Parts: sequence; structure tokens; C-alpha cells
Amino acid sequence: MLPRILEPEVMDSLDEAVDYDAMDHSEVNRLFVDDFLAAVDRLRVSVRPVRAIDVGTGTAQIPIELCRRADFVRVTAVDLASHMLQIGQRNVIRAGLETVIRLEQIDAKGLPYGDGEFSAVVSNSIVHHIPEPLAVVREMRRVLKAGGILFIRDLLRPADVATLDHLVASYAGDANAHQRQMFRDSLHAALTLDEVRGVLAAVGLPGDWVTQTSDRHWTIAGAFAG
Repeated sequence: MLPRILEPEVMDSLDEAVDYDAMDHSEVNRLFVDDFLAAVDRLRVSVRPVRAIDVGTGTAQIPIELCRRADFVRVTAVDLASHMLQIGQRNVIRAGLETVIRLEQIDAKGLPYGDGEFSAVVSNSIVHHIPEPLAVVREMRRVLKAGGILFIRDLLRPADVATLDHLVASYAGDANAHQRQMFRDSLHAALTLDEVRGVLAAVGLPGDWVTQTSDRHWTIAGAFAG
């Protein structure tokens, strides 16, 4: 198994934000929202409207995709990177969703919200940025309302360099050199399934909430009983 090599916790240069936003995440975002909405139905999350927090929102592409498709969702979208949020705010305004998506510059390791404040906690690709992911997952659980849904997706660290090279070629082969390097670094910084199960156990959640959901992703999905 490849060792975990950390990348910067905050992608906060303008170049990084612009390059990240320019990458084609549309298929990944569509699938994330498909799977989240399916999980809402499967886990019988009946609260309406769903008050969601998107932890590590980046340029707000996930909240935009979600709110375009689900008019019962209101999203607080948080990130620590100011340049990401600046681009995200422009994206939200361009989408005409300012009334249902609110962006805030927040450190995910210390969310300034009350216990059980949200009926859905979602996150796409923040965990691999955090040196000690337990701190973030603990906060996600804390702000989740009893009966609410936890839905986290992130990259899965490959077993070896050959697999890593194949994933970069397959999914970032047409990207520029900086974008390819960002993807490579993110894969190297990602967690394994066993590491995610360990984090879940540490916050008192079932290990079987996490499954491998693609050749490069794992997903946590579960309804928190309280």
C-alpha cells in the first residue's frame, strides 16, 4: 500500500482555485447528487426542507447541482479557502441560487454551529486534505440532527504507483500539468477503507457505513439515530 503523503490543507492560491474550478467535475458532481438523493430516499430522511451543510465546498459546484435538482434543500456551504469561496460566490450568483445557498469561510475542524443543527451533512473531497481527519468527521457528526443523513465522498488511496499512474492518466489525462499534479497529490493524500473505518469507529459510527463506490472513491452514507 502506498504511504499517505499529505498535501496542503487549504488550496488558497488564486491559480489553484481557478484551475480547480476549470476542471470538468460535472459527471462526478452529478453522480454525487444522484447518490445523495437516492440515500435520502433509502434512509427515509423525511424532514422538509432539508437544511444541509456542505463541508469543504470549494467553488460551490456540489450545492449548485443539488439545489438545481432538489427544491427542498437549503445549503450552508463552508470552506477555509477564500479564493475558492470568491469563485464559488460568483458561481452561485450566475446560477441564480443566492437565496438557497449561503457561503461562509469556516474551518471544518471547528464548525461554529450548534449540536444537531443540520438534517444533512454532505462533503465531497475534503477529508484527504486534513492531516487528522478524525477532527473533521467528529464535527460533522456533532452538527448532524438525529435522523439526519451523513453523506461523505472522497478519494481512495491506490495500492501502488502503477494504479495511481493509471488513475491520473484515465481521469486527468487531458488536463494541464498543474491539474494532473493536483489530482496525483490528492490520491496520495487520500485514505484507505480501513483508515476510514477506523475514523468512523472513533466517533461511534458503524464501519459498514463506508463502501468503495468507484475505482477511486469511497462513500460514507448513513442516518444518524442520535
